[in-house]
Amino acid sequence: MQANNLIKETSPYLLQHAYNPVKWYTWEEKALKKAKDENKPIFLSIGYSACHWCHVMAHESFENENIAQIMNDNFVNIKVDREERPDIDDIYQKVCQLTTGSGGWPLSVFLTPDQRPFYVGTYFPPLDSYGRPGFGSLLLQLAQSWKEKPHDVEAAAENFMNALQRTESISPTSKFERTILDEAALNLLSIGDPINGGFGQAPKFPNAANLSFMLRYTKLSGIARFQEFVFKTLSKMANGGIYDQLGGGFHRYSTDSKWHVPHFEKMLYDNALLSIVYAEAYQITKDSKYLEIVNQTLQYVLREMTSLDSAFYCAQDADSEGEEGKFYVWKKNEIQEILGKEADIFCLYFDVTDGGNFEGQTILHNSINASAVAFQFSKTEQEIKDIIKECSKKLFDVRLKRVAPGRDEKILTSWNALMISALAKGFRISRQPRFLQAAENCAKFIEEKLTKNGELLRTYKDGQAKLKAYLDDYAYFVNAILDLFEVNPDKKYIELAIYYADYLLGHFWDEKEKNFFFTADNHEQLIIRTKNIYDLSLPSGNSIAANAFLRLYHLTQNSRYLDVSVKIMESLSTMAAENPFGFGQLLNTMYLYLQKPIEITLLNNENQEIYENLTKRFLPESILVTIPKEEYLEDLKKYPFFEGKEYDKTRTKVFVCKNFTCSLPLFSLVEIEKLF
Repeated sequence: MQANNLIKETSPYLLQHAYNPVKWYTWEEKALKKAKDENKPIFLSIGYSACHWCHVMAHESFENENIAQIMNDNFVNIKVDREERPDIDDIYQKVCQLTTGSGGWPLSVFLTPDQRPFYVGTYFPPLDSYGRPGFGSLLLQLAQSWKEKPHDVEAAAENFMNALQRTESISPTSKFERTILDEAALNLLSIGDPINGGFGQAPKFPNAANLSFMLRYTKLSGIARFQEFVFKTLSKMANGGIYDQLGGGFHRYSTDSKWHVPHFEKMLYDNALLSIVYAEAYQITKDSKYLEIVNQTLQYVLREMTSLDSAFYCAQDADSEGEEGKFYVWKKNEIQEILGKEADIFCLYFDVTDGGNFEGQTILHNSINASAVAFQFSKTEQEIKDIIKECSKKLFDVRLKRVAPGRDEKILTSWNALMISALAKGFRISRQPRFLQAAENCAKFIEEKLTKNGELLRTYKDGQAKLKAYLDDYAYFVNAILDLFEVNPDKKYIELAIYYADYLLGHFWDEKEKNFFFTADNHEQLIIRTKNIYDLSLPSGNSIAANAFLRLYHLTQNSRYLDVSVKIMESLSTMAAENPFGFGQLLNTMYLYLQKPIEITLLNNENQEIYENLTKRFLPESILVTIPKEEYLEDLKKYPFFEGKEYDKTRTKVFVCKNFTCSLPLFSLVEIEKLF
């Protein structure tokens, strides 16, 4: 079959549709002009490569010759990768939510030639079923309406645009105080699942930012039940099927309330965000299980999601050989054949049964303590742990010979920035040099391959970087560079952070509403310039920017950064109070601000007891910079955070500044402990 226009693209999602009989276009001037010139409506299809139902609709409808013919005759058909063009996805996803009460992918939108929506939905079966209209008949109905009822189409488009404009209005600015954090924590706990952890029932998403906030709230309030809820959630997830028990790393979400049966795709951002929460849980508890999860997850990313250029890929698919989860599930007899006499121990530990727990096979999950297994088999607990580790390695090696799920090898600036932050945190608690090296390499990649004329670009694949970066790209990168700076304070990192923070202020800031637009003022003009304010699977660029600007203020004493951070928090505080579930990251930033950040400088890492005590301590209200070399400090003295501090080559020295007052140099752990 002859390829369509998508064959020239680098996006794996778009390339998956390059041999459809549909005459696809990308979102480009040529396609938009064609719609206007021929007065044809646009069919806009948005998805991403790891999306299971996107694959289903493609197979059922876009590969169907008859449906494709209807599409080609009546519409200009545009295919968009939501990860490349989140600006387009954001606009039309909001339309879908306004219309249907929910959104998702594949997103199917019918537009006028001037890009206004007049009909929207998600997955449509090829024929009428599941209570949904068949896609073929829907195409014919809408094509007929376009030709015969233009006034109805225009009225629908106008209604959508009016509703869309209303969604962009943000509640009036208000001052915020600790009571917002109190109410948010109680509201989050009230929607938590007290048995299995997490929020709500099924499907269950990790919601990393909300978990991080609840850890902070226990530190603020002294009430243990908030962090206990988080520990329960993290333990249930780590033992569940949502976590890859053999290879490490988290799947995207759980289809059940117990975290047993995941939707099997693995996303880079989930593994970055969850690594940070587990690292924080380790800092609080010193429980080696949490450290193990951080190490395994980051090692999985380095092993399976890292490009030859040291950047990170987007995702691994849920499907392999056309079946969801096939790569990850096992039959009991298969395990018995591989493990022999140790199979009974392994099967009890991971709840492997003859009938299985997923379509006749088993997703590995653990719901029994090693001590209970040890008792049943008359072994020590350590013997059981050693057997489980050895058996897991054997099954992992066998799994490597299976057909692996597809991988989306796009490299996105924003998601890579999240992984830089996770690796910096992983290095801080584990001291594994490879984590720090990976973070530095990725930052270097972004500097060298994802910038053009002093601006960030959004995406890179096959040697080609393209598309202007969005708020998330800039905000996440500034934040990540500051995370990296704290563990490796090379002056280039703080200089980069300042440069891109200033770019954000110059091109994204909305002076009227006191927060950031999602696109820059030099971006392609769409039907509306949206705001990204909610912290959901991904944190909002506004929340991350508020955090980064607050930290930059303390490093530089540039009051403009503090002003912007506070204004963002004030502009969204009313909404955060009303709906804390959607503002976890913003609440974390409010916590940092209200607690008045403690500024800690550790000079000379020689005293490992002091170094590890500080880096492995849960100090979310601090900015902790560790300086291992004298030349680093000399380069940084122009910044107020480091001014007046002198390096001592013979011993470790710590400065702690709190409430605008700084301690004398501290040389012992006893002195340091008194301040926390």
